[in-house]
Amino acid sequence: MTDTWNPAQYDKFQREREQPFYDLLAMIRPSPGMRVVDLGCGTGKLTRQLHARLAARETLGIDRSARMLAEQQREPPAPGLRFRVGTVESFLADDGAYDLLFSNAVFHWIDDHERLLGRLADKLAPGGQLAFQVPAMHDEASHLVADELSGEEPFASALGGWRRAQTVLTPDAYARLLFRLGFADPQVRLIVYPHVLASREAVIEWMRGTLLAEYEKRLPPDLFVRFVEAYQARLVPQLDPARPFFFPFKRVLASCSKAPATAS
Repeated sequence: MTDTWNPAQYDKFQREREQPFYDLLAMIRPSPGMRVVDLGCGTGKLTRQLHARLAARETLGIDRSARMLAEQQREPPAPGLRFRVGTVESFLADDGAYDLLFSNAVFHWIDDHERLLGRLADKLAPGGQLAFQVPAMHDEASHLVADELSGEEPFASALGGWRRAQTVLTPDAYARLLFRLGFADPQVRLIVYPHVLASREAVIEWMRGTLLAEYEKRLPPDLFVRFVEAYQARLVPQLDPARPFFFPFKRVLASCSKAPATAS
């Protein structure tokens, strides 16, 4: 499929998109010489901060979009920090155990979180940590309208029956799942981030940087233009016309630690 992730579009709301990263980072317990993986690292800019803040020995940033990672080719190298194009699934097939698996807004694109988190737990060294953040907007109009349109013609035929899966669990479901997987101290939070946009029309630009990129990848260019037009025509009247527009964005943040090795 075409790589539709656009770093310029994604960064239009850079400040709003970055705050969950810092909140998730604050939930991590640093330790000396950590081996870290940032899954779905995007442009890699925040991966550099993750590496520096933790004073990590090694940090690997992985993202499926070569366009997003291209920015890192222009940045000065940092000792112990590297990037590669790949998916979460390809990483899970690699060997190795890590002290921290970190993911900021990626897991919602992956089905079956019980299986996913179980496989990630297996990639952690004893005492290793898992920290992830996912949007929890699946029940909001911004996402429901896209779902509705994907089931209507001419988009349904062009999408070949594909519908965006609802993968995100409730906070308490994540806490129970992480506990069943052997994490004794799962910390799970639902945070509503208050974003103030110029107008309700700005929500379309926000979604073009994330949600709508998945439809752009699967639709012919001319039909994607029509999809965005239909999305805007249906969504905007459902939003508050007040200016500025208050856009509450829900996210689930989770952090947990694997049990340390027991003395023999």
